[in-house]
Amino acid sequence: MNKAQRTRNLIVEKTAPVFNVKGYAATSLADMEAATGLTKGSIYGNFANKEEVALAAFEHNWAQAQAAVRAHMDRHASNKDRLLAIAGAYTRLPSDFPEGGCPLLNTAIEADDTHPALREKAKAAFLGWKKHLVAVIEAGIAAGEFRKDVDAEQTAVTLIATIEGSIMLSRLTGNGKYSKLVMTSVESAVLALT
Repeated sequence: MNKAQRTRNLIVEKTAPVFNVKGYAATSLADMEAATGLTKGSIYGNFANKEEVALAAFEHNWAQAQAAVRAHMDRHASNKDRLLAIAGAYTRLPSDFPEGGCPLLNTAIEADDTHPALREKAKAAFLGWKKHLVAVIEAGIAAGEFRKDVDAEQTAVTLIATIEGSIMLSRLTGNGKYSKLVMTSVESAVLALT
């Protein structure tokens, strides 16, 4: 890896938590300079503009979130237990989960109408997550763990919406009990697939 790539990686790694906590609109150049210890010239010598940094930061945050959750899933052999592990991961967010919570929720809400490129990144993240869950559910159906009449796509979308909704309620109220309550419903939904 050359010096330019190392500098780009440093900028992304250091600004990713700032964007995830403060959001795109509220993150300033001064915030990026403070996080990286670099000057404006160094930051914009490696990225065309703030939006380009934000896009890379979102990708970094999303990869970090997915790796943390998938690590919980991968500890289990059965597809049912892999889905149940998602609820466990979101109930007790792993220490390697991005600071500021779920980057998909944070970015999707902020970029809905104001930042089309960020919106597209969030949409792609959702579609990738859905595809992964559909694959787990279909594997569970094929293995006889889940009923044959289970609609894998509907189930995946419902699980994602329920998880993201629980995060929103917990953040809105500042009370983690809502996330725990909803994760119990996620577990029940997974068990109902059998």
